[in-house]
Amino acid sequence: MSAVGPLLKTLLFTFIVPSTVAVAIPRYLIGSFFLPAPDVLTIAGAFVTCIGACIYLLCAWEFAVRGLGTPAPIAPTKFLVVSGLHRYVRNPMYMGVALVILGEAILFRSLHLVEYAVTMLLIAHCFVILYEEPTLRRQFGESYERYRRSVPRWIPRFKKG
Repeated sequence: MSAVGPLLKTLLFTFIVPSTVAVAIPRYLIGSFFLPAPDVLTIAGAFVTCIGACIYLLCAWEFAVRGLGTPAPIAPTKFLVVSGLHRYVRNPMYMGVALVILGEAILFRSLHLVEYAVTMLLIAHCFVILYEEPTLRRQFGESYERYRRSVPRWIPRFKKG
């Protein structure tokens, strides 16, 4: 099977949902994206933002190439993705998006964006509990249950091997 279709759909989803959550809404909340003068906080904020974006993009790639699907509930993966960052934590994409927002909070010195990141994670947690996990149980059965028992939901566990 080809991953081209899932890659294109993942790209479209990324431009619609994560870009809205991590770029459009933060811009609206703080009014603009004018960068402050370069200093330690500016560099730290840019670094955290880039790390978060890389986490999301790596996981989106895994969904498309290994799972042959997308992060979108309307076009889910055909295979359970337990590789890449998903070996350490079950929801790295949400963590990546939250890091983008927290990086922006540092970059633009915005407490409102910290509050927004916490709110986004609380909403994501409810979505995971109420929709994603039950759906994955139905779709992947015992293989998901084994994965769920061995990999934490939010706090990464880095193990050898």
